[in-house]
Amino acid sequence: MKPEDKELLFKDLCARLPHGVKVQYNGSSIRLIQAIGIEGNEPYFKSKEVAGWLDVGSCKLYLRPMSSMTEEEKVKLSLSQIYAFTHYNEIAKMDWLNAHHFDYRGLIDKGLAIEVTEENNPYKD
Repeated sequence: MKPEDKELLFKDLCARLPHGVKVQYNGSSIRLIQAIGIEGNEPYFKSKEVAGWLDVGSCKLYLRPMSSMTEEEKVKLSLSQIYAFTHYNEIAKMDWLNAHHFDYRGLIDKGLAIEVTEENNPYKD
């Protein structure tokens, strides 16, 4: 994995951590991210399923493409802008997109995330 892709993945994981982001690790098993850290220049994450730190470069996030947003979600996103100042509106949008697992950074197209579909949805209860 290119260093810039690993950095992008790490930044995205950090923003999604409070929202219960799931990843595929080493091409097979699904993990719920519980903690993220850096040792030296290498980003790692922890999962309750495995003891110890796991390499961020060996995971792919499960994310929804922006095109999958429903009309109802579009309304909810617009209502998430509850603050008076413009930069707070943008932060509220980002938080909402992270909480609903949307890929606003293009990670699916870069091969860093797996597209959540009706048939392939680890977030489904």
